[in-house]
Amino acid sequence: MIITAGRYKGQKITAPDENITRPTLSKVRMGIFNTLQAMIDFEGKSFLDMYAGSGIMGLEAISRGFETACAIEKNPKAVNIIKLNYKKFDKHPRLIIGDSLKVTPRLEEKFDVIYIDPPYFSGFYEKSLEAVKEVACGIVILEHVNDIEFNGYKLIKQKNYGDKIISFLN
Repeated sequence: MIITAGRYKGQKITAPDENITRPTLSKVRMGIFNTLQAMIDFEGKSFLDMYAGSGIMGLEAISRGFETACAIEKNPKAVNIIKLNYKKFDKHPRLIIGDSLKVTPRLEEKFDVIYIDPPYFSGFYEKSLEAVKEVACGIVILEHVNDIEFNGYKLIKQKNYGDKIISFLN
């Protein structure tokens, strides 16, 4: 995997074994960040990746100009990969090791953009939206394959990438 744009464009990132995570494809990452860029200015903004996997979404955010990023991951093998990936960069997201559904509501900071991409068919989407209610102060992005209840969030844009659906909420 490579970072698609910004100051780290072209830098290679190691992905955990596909049995552990499902990395967001470069075409989808580009689409997400290009859509976001049309909505907000990244300068001074914060980004949270609730299910970090390889850590690439937070690195894309930093690379493209977000001031800060935070990544949450609980799988020990994925955490080790993220740490190795982050060592390659002078500026990288803050890594929190733990269960996103438990950690996120306890975070003290608010985030301008929150990216939610739990394991498909896990039933974590609605729980994740509930978990971010207190820390979201902007756009919440879901990557999913089936219909999701947005539970009080307003759908502002939706894009399809094959079987993947990217929903932008606020």
